[in-house]
Amino acid sequence: MIKTVIFDIDNTLYSYDTAHIYGMEALVRYCQDAFHLPQDSILRCYDRAQNIMMQRIGTDTAAIHSRMLRFQCMTELLSQPLFPHVENMYHTYWDTLIDHSQPSPGILRLCSELKKRQIRIGIGTDMTASIQYEKIKKLGFVPYIDFIVTSQEAGVEKPHSHFFELCVEKSECKPEECAFIGDNLIKDVKGASDCGLLGIWYSQEKTPNKEINNPTIISYGDLEHFFQICKLVE
Repeated sequence: MIKTVIFDIDNTLYSYDTAHIYGMEALVRYCQDAFHLPQDSILRCYDRAQNIMMQRIGTDTAAIHSRMLRFQCMTELLSQPLFPHVENMYHTYWDTLIDHSQPSPGILRLCSELKKRQIRIGIGTDMTASIQYEKIKKLGFVPYIDFIVTSQEAGVEKPHSHFFELCVEKSECKPEECAFIGDNLIKDVKGASDCGLLGIWYSQEKTPNKEINNPTIISYGDLEHFFQICKLVE
């Protein structure tokens, strides 16, 4: 029986893809006002900065997600002053994204039910810790979370085994007593399964267009299906 359920955050607890659109729109507006550039030039610069930073960092770690570093690189490419623009761009993007974030349908009720059954709830996410804490607070998960593992803390990203070993260590359970739920079949599901956890794919309210070999959750609203997968008995 599963004793700990560990959730990814982005596109698992909420729709990052949807919220990211709002964040990018706000970022573009800021850059248009501050740098007097057209939208296509700003977006090309953003993509170039992302590629440059990934090459500079050179390893699959949390730093590759840092918008602060990405926006710093953008201002350098545009020959603009770092201050105040880098911090302004950072807050413009993230504040807007978080403001438009909503919990995935049914997820808060599921967490409440898990707590009633004394199931521990963890977070396992590729990202820097500070911004993920902000998302957890905004989305209403604070009362339910027992522990958090970020790739910043682990020093590696999913699907590296050390990441999942740290999740298991914090769960205070055996690997086979832990379920890991995420939207990425390779990083979340296969990575967890390869380390002995129960890897569960969350399809984000969409019916899969092909057969998936791993346990699948289409909607968190289907509590009975979730309990069956995790062998939880009411």
